[in-house]
Amino acid sequence: MADPPILALRDGTVSFGQKPVFRDVSIFLNRGDRACLIGRNGSGKSTLMKTLIGEIELDAGERYVEPGARIVYLRQEPQFDPDTACRDIVLSGLPPRLPTENESDRTHLAEAALDEIELAPALKAGELSGGQARRLALARAFAGEPDVLLLDEPTNHLDLRMIRWLEDRLKRFRGALLMVSHDRAFLRALGTSILWLERGKLRQTARNFSAFDEWSEEVLEAEEKELARLDTRIAQEIHWLHRGVTARRRRNMGRLARLAEMRDRRAARTDPARRAKLQITADDDPSKLVLEAHRASFTYPDQDRPTIQPFSTRILKGDRVGLVGPNGAGKTTLLRMLIGELPPTGGKIRFGAALKTAYFDQNRAQLDPAATLWTTLCEDGGDTVFVNGRVRHVVAYLKDFLFSPDQARQPVGSLSGGERNRLMLARILTKPSNLLVLDEPTNDLDMDTLDLLQETLDDYDGTLLIVSHDRDFLDRLVTSVIVLDGSGQADEFVGGYSEYARRIGDVFGSGGGRANKSAREGRTNEASKTKPARPTRLSYKDQRDLDLLPDRIAQLEAQKARLEKKLADPALYQNDPHDFERLAAELEARQAELAAAEQRWLDLETLRETIEAGKPG
Repeated sequence: MADPPILALRDGTVSFGQKPVFRDVSIFLNRGDRACLIGRNGSGKSTLMKTLIGEIELDAGERYVEPGARIVYLRQEPQFDPDTACRDIVLSGLPPRLPTENESDRTHLAEAALDEIELAPALKAGELSGGQARRLALARAFAGEPDVLLLDEPTNHLDLRMIRWLEDRLKRFRGALLMVSHDRAFLRALGTSILWLERGKLRQTARNFSAFDEWSEEVLEAEEKELARLDTRIAQEIHWLHRGVTARRRRNMGRLARLAEMRDRRAARTDPARRAKLQITADDDPSKLVLEAHRASFTYPDQDRPTIQPFSTRILKGDRVGLVGPNGAGKTTLLRMLIGELPPTGGKIRFGAALKTAYFDQNRAQLDPAATLWTTLCEDGGDTVFVNGRVRHVVAYLKDFLFSPDQARQPVGSLSGGERNRLMLARILTKPSNLLVLDEPTNDLDMDTLDLLQETLDDYDGTLLIVSHDRDFLDRLVTSVIVLDGSGQADEFVGGYSEYARRIGDVFGSGGGRANKSAREGRTNEASKTKPARPTRLSYKDQRDLDLLPDRIAQLEAQKARLEKKLADPALYQNDPHDFERLAAELEARQAELAAAEQRWLDLETLRETIEAGKPG
């Protein structure tokens, strides 16, 4: 007999007014569960979290909590008393003190938790940056090892090193975990099951998050068939959503090869010997130059060492460059220097002619809370905007960014953080530009909006500079990454973040905390000094893999199709649920194997083309 859950909802319904947020929802969380809660902004994810924690009462159904269990909820926007020290905030997260406990032991426990996330115990909450406040909230959440953790966008404002620390910390967590996040790489690393909240209905599967796109497509296709005979609005919505999921997955597959070609072209002109000359060579079109930096550096007047050490690069039209590094490493300083907002204190930067820059500010300071969405986009009046050479009605354009017609006349101040990000993106893309600069554009966005953003940026024919800690977003979009290690050193690598991490090693580490800091710094310095030699031929193993992989991919696709056909039988689950789960697990394994084989083939094909391009004619 299965163990009872720690936390559960059974047939739960919550409504605001006459409109149900969700209906007949059942969730059972056991120790060791790591569930991903997926859904659009506004679908009710936070309401469901607050219902689980007991802040919102059920209109129908029942909530169960194991007697004595501690449940901790990390909110999307944690609030702290600005005058309270970090030590006291973490102490407030510990369970009540037992008579046998010594207060000094509790204080030591709190200070050890703060040391792990590199925060001083006496530091006041009002002095913290956004990333530090998020780390403090996590330290308090983990204090005393709760039985259940409910995490709402835990990676927001965290840098890559702290995200990797959080992943490792959660893998060691022994309780039940339910997490909401837009960070696909984070969910792939942790999630063991999926809860998908859409239009008030909760769908569940025991598959890993990497199977979400295909699983959601299967679910919607089955529901569409079930409702095909009903002429209802719900059927139309399912049809639209299914087509969106299917088209998105197919577009993403096509973009993978296109992005590899762009990275190839980028690699062909980032040879250090060529880059050091800093001049447009005969094969470069001068009209395509965006910027060239020649040993550009920057030192603030009140600092002894440079924030940015001498750095050189050439960026041409169509390049998509990501900037990554720890919080405080100088990403924003380098970004401002590269776009001309901050003159370098050493070296020089040359800009292309007729450069028009549009800038996405992560603090959304460009938005007026009192203005409506309509007037934000139509600053000079009227009801149309000009986007990509086309005149669009403002309401139709807002619908592209998932806003309803009713929201067009609402004030900006009424929007959520994710909605404000969408509005910022919509506004920026109405500005004529050939250089789009995005500083942390993915914070507070749900996955549908992230897909929309990726597709919008993919269609942008100018140049992109992107600061982001979202590894999956960078992998899908950029042609190169500029990595800052925290010492002022910046190095550029062709490809996305994961490709860089495979070649050099993840210098942002997986351990986090002070214990691994010196080891990380040593690895970073070594990586910055040693560049991998350009290969002149494929190894025997690589060539053999390249020859055999097409047949293996075909076999895996055939196996996947057979499994999908069996699982599509609606009677299978009713007649033999154990066989259904076995086949579903086998399908998940084949999907993961197929994805790995396709990625391996693409990497090898890219390497082969790079080698061929480097051979003398």
